[in-house]
Amino acid sequence: MAKKETFYGTGRRKSSIARVYITAGKGKITINDRAVDEYMPYATLVMNLKQPLTILGVEGKYDVKAYAKGGGFTGQAEAVRLGIARALLEAGEERKPLKVAGMLTRNSRAKERKKYGLKAARRAPQFSKR
Repeated sequence: MAKKETFYGTGRRKSSIARVYITAGKGKITINDRAVDEYMPYATLVMNLKQPLTILGVEGKYDVKAYAKGGGFTGQAEAVRLGIARALLEAGEERKPLKVAGMLTRNSRAKERKKYGLKAARRAPQFSKR
């Protein structure tokens, strides 16, 4: 029996990290060993997560197995999305459509740290004249 070829991609967003493995298959997506619809609470996140596959038109061609940790659902979904896009490139899929759609760019926005003397990152205490 021939060895199933697996392609790997790492995705990060906010404080989430996703390790994504894709293999030739029927289009089954699992995150942390659970079905994607069962793991992600919102359909919009699932749709967002599948974007790289939809753009290339290969939804039913690959099985996706992802392990996400850290952050919340939105961060994890976007981390998995980046991981899928990177794994698809490794699998030999076309780069240009993914690049034009912005699927290969890591979204570096993260929470700004709180500064001393302030109530939050930029929120100052209320000013009192008297």
